[in-house]
Amino acid sequence: MADKEHPAVTNFRNYIRIKTVQPNPDYASCTRFLQQQAQELGAEFQVVECEPGKPSVVMTVTGQDPSLPTLLLNSHTDVVPVFPDFWKYDPFDAHKDEKGDIYGRGTQDMKCVGIQYLEALKRLKKEGHSLLRTVHLTFVPEEEVGGVDGMIKLVQKDIFKKMNIGLALDEGYANPTEKMMVFYGERSPFCVMVTCRGQPGHGSQFLPETAGEKLRRIINSFMNFRDEEKQKLKDNPSLSLGDVVTVNLTMLEGGVQFNVIPAELKVGFDIRLCRSQLDTFEKKVQEWCKEAGEDISYEIAISFKARTFTCVEDGKNKWWDTFAAACKKVNVQLQKEVFPASTDSRFIREAGINALGFSPMNNMPRLLHDHNEFLNEKVFLRGIDIYYQLILDLANLKPF
Repeated sequence: MADKEHPAVTNFRNYIRIKTVQPNPDYASCTRFLQQQAQELGAEFQVVECEPGKPSVVMTVTGQDPSLPTLLLNSHTDVVPVFPDFWKYDPFDAHKDEKGDIYGRGTQDMKCVGIQYLEALKRLKKEGHSLLRTVHLTFVPEEEVGGVDGMIKLVQKDIFKKMNIGLALDEGYANPTEKMMVFYGERSPFCVMVTCRGQPGHGSQFLPETAGEKLRRIINSFMNFRDEEKQKLKDNPSLSLGDVVTVNLTMLEGGVQFNVIPAELKVGFDIRLCRSQLDTFEKKVQEWCKEAGEDISYEIAISFKARTFTCVEDGKNKWWDTFAAACKKVNVQLQKEVFPASTDSRFIREAGINALGFSPMNNMPRLLHDHNEFLNEKVFLRGIDIYYQLILDLANLKPF
């Protein structure tokens, strides 16, 4: 007879089965599911639509002293698209194999964390713990498409400002080693489209200064810089991915037919800037465009300068000290880094709020946005234990 599944695991798998997949997420079903969770927890429940059809769910567990700065537990509800032909199992079936590996889109990024928050709070309530500080939970939409209609607008709302947040916890990612990653800042996204214009004509000629020649020079400049940053990371073991700039060619546009030299070609790059390059990188782009020839322009498609980092120096930030001490109690070894990609934490930090990115997943392959994303149920359940201790200690942090 098979062992009965842990109710928290069942809850997690049910959450995975809700298809909040971009570009057409089922937010309505998700909101109904979260409302049921709030009822089980006994939490206040509100829905805030910064844009019609894109709900942010806010739950509140009021503490003994609501005047104190609060703890925010944030997660996003949407997930990235899937390519089912490359999956071992249906990505929205939440299949669990004989090893306890649960497959599904969002198992790592980041529906696991949302459920772990809830299950930890349910356990604290069941055991009769009283929390000094108020705890808010936000389940926000649209993170996977930049947060424009999600956290970016939510932080500007009065409901968010009135939360009086002292510390926010948000997502991190899995680590294949024993340590768990904690992120105190993020690199800045800088996505640029370069347009190269040149002499058009018949494909049988050697025409001067064609769009293709200019495009090649542009690509070489960007990719040579990419090689330099890659080598820098390789040569210095003290650096992590968040300490360098990554450059990836992600888009190519142009051309009419094979025997026509086009008048215009475009190339797009996804660039993630470390803090030291925030104010200098665009000058490089300008120089590369100038060196590649005349009639070359660029357009910045996405840019957000994440300048604010949360202090994680021992003894200098009570929130960090409490977080680190709680992790030590449950034998979590922390690895502090700058997050190499982007999360909603950057908008929270820029609002002047402490924010840490943390997903308690160690000894697991990093599979966010990948085919066959999965999380082992034992790792998931241990994450609840970890959040139990974190919430208990952070929400009972005495005034300072």
